[in-house]
Amino acid sequence: MKFLKKPLLLIICLLFFFSCQKKDDSGSPIVKKKRLEPNLIKRSEEFRDKGGGIINQMRGDKGSGTFEFATANVLWKASLKTLDFIPLQSANYSGGVLITDWYSGSLESNSSIKIEVRFKGTELSTTSLDIISYKRTCKGMNCSTVKMGKDFNLDIKSKILANARKISIAEEKNKKK
Repeated sequence: MKFLKKPLLLIICLLFFFSCQKKDDSGSPIVKKKRLEPNLIKRSEEFRDKGGGIINQMRGDKGSGTFEFATANVLWKASLKTLDFIPLQSANYSGGVLITDWYSGSLESNSSIKIEVRFKGTELSTTSLDIISYKRTCKGMNCSTVKMGKDFNLDIKSKILANARKISIAEEKNKKK
């Protein structure tokens, strides 16, 4: 009986392992995609040469060392235009992040907001940026901070995208002249 325990346990483990394997519609196992290059420097150079990343997503010259994210990105310009009434705490276009300072509409208000715009790409689409906003309410020296609702964030995102469309149309008209 003791000599059967190990082989039986091995068979059960193998059955469990192979039953968890993903299969496509025909029933054959799904083959994994191309393996990544283990050398990080080589992999980053390949990614750069293919035009990947925020730095190389410029119009035209791919693979160049020139950095034109802020001047070529319509979403960046539109975000700055949309949030121009709020002082900026951080504007890091190389990192693709724009953070406003705490803003209150009036001096007598005990609440203020802070908006963070995270850029995921340069395309003019809703998936190219994320908006995260916070509301701080203070009573005396006690302050509490909470995340704002999705509706507020979607409103800011739609205003940025509307400004981006206007800027993009204006740039296209200027190119035709």
